[in-house]
Amino acid sequence: MANPTSVTGFGIVVTLIASKTFPVGLPITQFADDADPIMINDVKIADTAMGLNGDLLAWSKAVPLPMTINVIPGSADDINLQILANANRVGQGKSSANDVISATIMYPDASVVVLTGGIVTDAAFGRGVSASGRQKTKAYTFLFSAQS
Repeated sequence: MANPTSVTGFGIVVTLIASKTFPVGLPITQFADDADPIMINDVKIADTAMGLNGDLLAWSKAVPLPMTINVIPGSADDINLQILANANRVGQGKSSANDVISATIMYPDASVVVLTGGIVTDAAFGRGVSASGRQKTKAYTFLFSAQS
């Protein structure tokens, strides 16, 4: 009888390296329980159309690879991700760190996904509160140019 395939996410670690802000690396483990801890969305890598006489046309297109990490609000991981986001935010009298970010996702089954050439694109600057009185999960979104 074959062993069942484990699909657990328990024990997953995402290590971010930001070229200037966290060059040594930042392990992320304090994931939220009320949102998907790590979201890697589908991307459209090709497009199609029909020619005038019904011929199928197809072409590939380059697209960034998105990843969103949802962490516990106020956790050490949230504080560090807030530092990263703020360092890369521009504002009056403030310049961006322009970090180049890579992410290494280590799954419990020992498989690894590496995303490179990334930037942080979205972050919450402050803490929201839900109607139930609970602080809202903090989401940080990144876009990457390559995966290995």
